[in-house]
Amino acid sequence: MEQEVIKVKMIVRIKNYFKRDYIPDFETLKFLRYIGPGLLVTVGFIDPGNWASNIAAGSDYGYALLWMVTLSTIMLVILQHNVAHLGIASGLCLSEAASFHTPSWISGTTLITAMFAAVSTALAEILGAAIGLNMLFRIPVFAGTILSAIFVLIFLFTNSYKRLEKFIIGFVSVIGLSFLYELTLVKVDWSAAVNGWVVPSIPYGSMPIIMSVLGAVVMPHNLFLHSEIIQSRQWNLENEKVIKKQLDFEFMDTLFSMGVGWAINSAIIILAAAAFYTNKISVSELQQAETMLSPIAGNMASIIFAVALLFAGISSSVTAGMAGGSIFAGIFKEPYNIKDKHSRIGLAITIIAAVLIIFLIRDPFKGLIFSQMFLSIQLPITIFLQIYLTSSKKVMGKYANGKFTLTLLLIIGSIVSLLNIMLLISYL
Repeated sequence: MEQEVIKVKMIVRIKNYFKRDYIPDFETLKFLRYIGPGLLVTVGFIDPGNWASNIAAGSDYGYALLWMVTLSTIMLVILQHNVAHLGIASGLCLSEAASFHTPSWISGTTLITAMFAAVSTALAEILGAAIGLNMLFRIPVFAGTILSAIFVLIFLFTNSYKRLEKFIIGFVSVIGLSFLYELTLVKVDWSAAVNGWVVPSIPYGSMPIIMSVLGAVVMPHNLFLHSEIIQSRQWNLENEKVIKKQLDFEFMDTLFSMGVGWAINSAIIILAAAAFYTNKISVSELQQAETMLSPIAGNMASIIFAVALLFAGISSSVTAGMAGGSIFAGIFKEPYNIKDKHSRIGLAITIIAAVLIIFLIRDPFKGLIFSQMFLSIQLPITIFLQIYLTSSKKVMGKYANGKFTLTLLLIIGSIVSLLNIMLLISYL
């Protein structure tokens, strides 16, 4: 009899473990089940556009612009946590919430410009993957662009969130390990790097690069994406205790994932500073960076650089496509669903439009830089929309932003807007 009771208790525990409204305890570290959405966002800001911006920053200005990665990542953690908060508390992604809770002219303008941002992101990512194929297999960039786009479309149309997360985690791991290895091959001035991380400086002529670094880290499409994919972790929106647990888990996931992104972006700038800036080499294209790494750090360094670039391009193209699908579906007040026609149309527009623009670009490296600058210009629009929605009690109920959070978000929005004004002035 006692054995039967024990058996029944074990069955109940197993069933509870797999219930969707079950949240594991921190003490058992089962919160690791929650990790995933943050890494999908992270891969978006370690994409080839970031590589171009970071290599330009490191090769032209050494360690001086590392502070921008630190500042951008701090802003990113706050913004991504806030937008995930929206998804958890309201059950809506950012694009859906905009369509439901703002006038059509506001939601329309914001979401259309966000679609352009998603296309701009996909452009950089697909182009990066094509450049990676060119480095490894000497496939022409235009042919590599088509191959990369086809692979991404197949990948997106045939995979679920769970399978995507596993692939993305693998991709991020490869990229991170690649740069750890690369850093062992060059002589790094760590004191200068630490100073660069914490002391802001704006060298003459660096504003376009600073803005491209900002746009490459704090990306509009990632704000839409995070609020959407967080829905895959919804257990029970009726239970306040469960919602509180989800918010705690989500913050840990975001903090960990954004930290990984900060480390990889910093590593790229440090690598460029150590390999190129100290040798007075200005890099104007990613292929040039790969070629120049060989005599400085050995042949293996250039091969690993190309492999990491290919993985970064493919994985971030996937997340850009998902973001485009989510934004477009939100225009019709629908969540992202790959089986739904609006999600499919948005996804296809994002990838195909990016490919068409790539064929019009004469200078791929400058194309990557300017695509990131466009993201930074669109960013304030998305940020202030997010602030309005997450501060509204109609949308968020008791989970609306408090005064401290609202003030913090307004400061971030103001900093981004000010940097955009400085960029404009630098061109006048």
